[in-house]
Amino acid sequence: MPPEPDISAPTRPRPSPAREEDRAGRNLLFLREEELRLAQDLLFFGYRDFTAGADALLAGLDMGRAHHRVLHFVGRQPGITVGDLLGILGITKQSLGRVLTPLVEEGFVTQSPGRSDRRQRLLTLTEKGAALERSLFERQRDTVMRAYREAGPQAVEGFRRVMRGLMGEDARTALARLEAGPGPEAAR
Repeated sequence: MPPEPDISAPTRPRPSPAREEDRAGRNLLFLREEELRLAQDLLFFGYRDFTAGADALLAGLDMGRAHHRVLHFVGRQPGITVGDLLGILGITKQSLGRVLTPLVEEGFVTQSPGRSDRRQRLLTLTEKGAALERSLFERQRDTVMRAYREAGPQAVEGFRRVMRGLMGEDARTALARLEAGPGPEAAR
């Protein structure tokens, strides 16, 4: 039979076990190349599978990811100017024209002049465009929702921080505008 512990002896507080996020944070200070390559792999494979369902739907309409990006951002900011869309996408007018022209001609997007500057072109999804954008969103929403549920709320917040960290200043500014909602031109 083991001896009983002496309860009269002073006890030192036990160090609290390190929280998982504290340990992970310390480990992040010493990222090795292989860990960074794994992050790249995760981004590549995640993006491939995230876009797969939308790509299949777009391919049936003779469209691609560039069309999807235009539909997405015009849907997020109805009444967005061509100039603002160019800034968000980081492409030339010529590149946007190759994508936007068929979207307008096929009735997915409308263009109208700006209120204060008639030279501006404001872009809005038509009913047909909104339906397509909604279908594309729903395919990707289900993928993101599943991943968020599996990862949990702390991981979701960590993911958002990492993604914002990957963005340059222009992208963070564009995201802040999207999060703020439509501008005054959209109220037409």
